[in-house]
Parts: sequence; C-alpha cells; structure tokens
Amino acid sequence: MQFDPDTDLGPYGEALGLEFKTVGGDEVTAIWSARPELHQPFGIVHGGAYCSVVETLASIGAALWYGDRGKVVGVSNTTDFYRAMSEGSLTSTATPVHRGRSSQVWVVETEDGDGRLVARGQVRLHNLEAPAS
Repeated sequence: MQFDPDTDLGPYGEALGLEFKTVGGDEVTAIWSARPELHQPFGIVHGGAYCSVVETLASIGAALWYGDRGKVVGVSNTTDFYRAMSEGSLTSTATPVHRGRSSQVWVVETEDGDGRLVARGQVRLHNLEAPAS
C-alpha cells in the first residue's frame, strides 16, 4: 500500500490542514495549526480536532505497515488533553506500540511549538485480512 497525502487524505482529513513530514509504517508525523476553524465556542482547539488527528495519523501508519495484506479499521480512540491551544503550530507524531496478526495499537503525541505536550491519544485498530483471490 502507498499513501499520498496530496490525494489520499479525503475531504475531512484535508479540513484538518495536516502537512505531513514523515509518512511510513513505523512513524507518521504531521504539522498543523490551532486555527479558528478548529476552535470550540470558548476559543480553543476542539477536543474532537485532536481526536481526529490522532485517528488519522494512527490509521495511516497502521495501514502502511499492514500493506497489501488487507485494510485496517479503528475500533478505539482515547485521547487526553493537557494544554489548551488557541493559536500556533502543533506537531503530531504517531508511533506503534503493538503490531500483531489481528490488531495494532498506536500512540499519537501532539506538541506545541515549544515542544510541550498538548494532547496524547491511543488508537486500537483491527487488521482486516484481504479475501483470498
């Protein structure tokens, strides 16, 4: 499997404004901004935006690692928020914790421009084996 962030992200992923730096089956890193379009009513980045970035990066990494064996689907996403952000650059990095026959677990950490942890999420994904042809 290959992934091209310019064509394969889809409209929802594009709305997050991710700029990919590393894309592979061992790590996915993207830079994005705490911009007003992602704010909740109190002027800080909505928790759902962090969850979406976590799910997106983990899914890309897991799919690239699983490759042509089939597809992966997220079954659990738990994201904790540590620092409120209203503006500035964010860097999110996804790395695997477990990669097995039927499932994978990836952790995604998001840091601000000063390297401080802003959010940390964990995604469990199920590996769906491609049908035999």
